[in-house]
Amino acid sequence: MANESEPAKPLDLPAAVKEAAIAALVALGLFMLLIGIRTDQGPTGALVFTTRFGALAAIVAAVFVATLIRATLLRGAGISVARLLPASVSTAASALTGYAAAAFLVFALIVPIVFYGNRYLLDLAILIATYTMLGFGLNIVVGLAGLLDLGYVAFYAVGAYSYALIAHYLGLSFWICLPLAGILAAFAGLLLGFPVLRLRGDYLAIVTLGFGEIIRLILLNWQNFTGGPNGVSAIPRPSFFGLPFNPSEHGFAATFGLAYSPTHRVVFLYYLILALALLTNWVTLRLRRLPIGRAWEALREDEVACRALGVNTTTTKLTAFAMGAMFGGFAGAFFATRQGFISPESFTFAESALVLAIVVLGGMGSQLGVAIAATVMLGGFELFREFDQYRMLVFGGAMVAIVIYRPRGLVATRTPSVSLRDHKDIPAAIVRDARTETAA
Repeated sequence: MANESEPAKPLDLPAAVKEAAIAALVALGLFMLLIGIRTDQGPTGALVFTTRFGALAAIVAAVFVATLIRATLLRGAGISVARLLPASVSTAASALTGYAAAAFLVFALIVPIVFYGNRYLLDLAILIATYTMLGFGLNIVVGLAGLLDLGYVAFYAVGAYSYALIAHYLGLSFWICLPLAGILAAFAGLLLGFPVLRLRGDYLAIVTLGFGEIIRLILLNWQNFTGGPNGVSAIPRPSFFGLPFNPSEHGFAATFGLAYSPTHRVVFLYYLILALALLTNWVTLRLRRLPIGRAWEALREDEVACRALGVNTTTTKLTAFAMGAMFGGFAGAFFATRQGFISPESFTFAESALVLAIVVLGGMGSQLGVAIAATVMLGGFELFREFDQYRMLVFGGAMVAIVIYRPRGLVATRTPSVSLRDHKDIPAAIVRDARTETAA
């Protein structure tokens, strides 16, 4: 098996100092206008320059020291977390990986019980579950089929507006509008799939990005139907089998003999999005074992070889876009009924970028990795909310570090869809560019 890390180079102190100095100069150029100089609006309305050279010097010094340490102590060798841990710890961690998903699921089920009195944490849990479901849907397109989609927010928007408009104009309930929203989003996925059948790589990413912007502009400018920038308000809330969450005598609380509390609706919404996310996860795992799932993975590995083996790449791509879009539509319908108001400003490219970052950082093709990445990223955003000025800087650096030192994502194992006898995970140490290398 090929060695994972290159041997360390001999110590060259002048070269290390030169490398650290160059890194410090690059950091100075990057952060001079971002951190060193700040513009604020003065009392007269004119711009006032505020300097923060102390913070700038601290960042540049930290870059210099970190680069010097890397060049002298590590001597150019790659940083491997596995090498820093004892063999016994690595073995125990590998053995516990199989229980991580079960523990994660149990924790997700008891979140409303543990944090029932904390509305803020319940809303955060709903947000995490929503983006986890979006990550599962995009994971079909990007992680399994290998099709880079930068416009996934378009299907999210189609699902949200489908539910809002159908409920507004036709007066149908949430449970009837939910599958309709998924079907319409899947149809939008087919519309996107046909023009990009011959595209791949960067060209595919650009077209999908344009599709997302087209959908947003349509929603923004078609004012007679979508409300334009004013959005759609007074969206109906879901009920518990016809029991509304209100203080009336026919409400949920009165029917079950409970004291009315607005938290009941929040808990119900949490379990609803959790059920949708688990359904998406289950369907995705089942599809991976079917011929279409194996065709997606074959398309991801090598499209030319996939064609040579007789796989219909047209059908394979279209089904990947349609299935991923359908789950995005389900998430969009839930988002609309949870918020009660939607507008085009909720479906910008930043949403697509966030969901794509969750899939990539979690590990493309890994369902558990998507759930962990969504929890870490969204929970981390809230944790660092007090440090608003430096929050994006910290998370940007964290994502760069993960991409460099964990290129396969947080969960870097790959489980074969089909195995002859006992299936085994392929360790990240022998995975290179989604292929395995063995010794000659």
